[in-house]
Amino acid sequence: MSFSNIEEGCGKLVTPLLNELGLELVDVEFKTESGRKILRVFIDKPEGVNVDDLSKVSRELGTLLDVEDLIGERYSLEVSSPGLDRPLKKKKDFETYAGRKINLKTKEAVNGRKNFKVVIKEVSEDEVIVSDSEGTDWTIEFANIEKARLEIEI
Repeated sequence: MSFSNIEEGCGKLVTPLLNELGLELVDVEFKTESGRKILRVFIDKPEGVNVDDLSKVSRELGTLLDVEDLIGERYSLEVSSPGLDRPLKKKKDFETYAGRKINLKTKEAVNGRKNFKVVIKEVSEDEVIVSDSEGTDWTIEFANIEKARLEIEI
């Protein structure tokens, strides 16, 4: 099974559990690091996750993964919060963090540019409008976003 299929399968498996606990799935990553397979599941809730949330999801998801035998090989499971620089994956994420500064990378260049440090201005069905530090607005289609993360503001 491919890494992306494992990530997708894990997401489908964990979502009902998270919904039941009032939590949200932010991201799933399955990677090889230093020769070890690692499944990382990032969860959140409006007031932030705590150690009890993380341990409960880790225990219950571990059992679900064992029963379903989704991965079929040795791996480590890590359940954590997305951190201050959380990834923005869904349209809802962009809506939630409207007005915040983000780092955004596009798959294809937009007017010759692929990397942006911008503020989210508007979110529509298929695109997001962002503004850079010089006040220039950029319209970027969700399908063209390779990666987006909140900028840590201190």
